[in-house]
Amino acid sequence: MEKKIKAPIDKETARSLKTGDSVLISGVIYTARDAAHERMIKNFHETGEFPIDLKDQVIYYAGPCPAKPGEVIGSCGPTTAGRMDAYTPELLDNGLGAMIGKGARSEAVVEAIKRNGCVYFGAVGGAGALIAECIKKAEVVAYDDLGTEAIRRLEVEDFPAVVLMDSSGTDLYEIGQRKYRKI
Repeated sequence: MEKKIKAPIDKETARSLKTGDSVLISGVIYTARDAAHERMIKNFHETGEFPIDLKDQVIYYAGPCPAKPGEVIGSCGPTTAGRMDAYTPELLDNGLGAMIGKGARSEAVVEAIKRNGCVYFGAVGGAGALIAECIKKAEVVAYDDLGTEAIRRLEVEDFPAVVLMDSSGTDLYEIGQRKYRKI
């Protein structure tokens, strides 16, 4: 069964989700990749501010392709979340509610997810063109000079994702690996 949820994602919603749940996310999410994460943290250390209000927001680890004429956005598939692991705990400690990406997370990120009652979603790699169909509006809101890695505000409708790690730290990757180790 798929759960329909709204973004931004408050703590109550995040804590209600369990590892393995399929969700359809509607609302506002932001894209940010490695370069944007590095700059956000650097700027935060210098100014005490982030370019967006992080409270309960969702960051999608993606660098969308340019839109073709008549399209809102080009292909917009997830990138490997581990690239952001050095920056993620600080973002979670400052209010970030959820992340969407692919791949396992570091122990520091797992602890920050548990400490802050957040959630990590997975999007299907290789399905960027299909995911783009869920994006109804896209605009650059910070770091335009980073091109595809600029921070974008996306309005999404029924964005498909799976809970890879819930707020208790239960990890779908570990569950899957354990299952196959027993065979």
